[in-house]
Amino acid sequence: QVQLVEFGGGLVQPGGSLRLSCAASGFTLTDRTIGWFRQAPGKEREGVSCISRLDDSTYYSDSVKGRFTISRDNAKNAVYLQMNSLKPEDTAVYFCAASSSPFLTMTKDLYRYWGQGTQVTVSS
Repeated sequence: QVQLVEFGGGLVQPGGSLRLSCAASGFTLTDRTIGWFRQAPGKEREGVSCISRLDDSTYYSDSVKGRFTISRDNAKNAVYLQMNSLKPEDTAVYFCAASSSPFLTMTKDLYRYWGQGTQVTVSS
């Protein structure tokens, strides 16, 4: 059974940091382009970052560039999203997703497998 699970969400003060983890069962994450998306209440799900299965190149949305870092740990079959300098506007449910595309993409329709999401709340 193919499954993605996110870990690491929580409540953090503005300026703080969190590291989200995405773990997989049923397939190898190194064979997939992995994306992180987020959805705030009343808003559409938006792409935050992705890492290519082809060459581990990365993409970041303008809203998180310079603050978030995506990475892989092949030995643990995991992908991480290190989030620094968090802002209240980063508050959302964060999802990881897996795509067969070899290219960097934040097109949701190209991601076949999704996790259940983890809540990140940035508030004082």
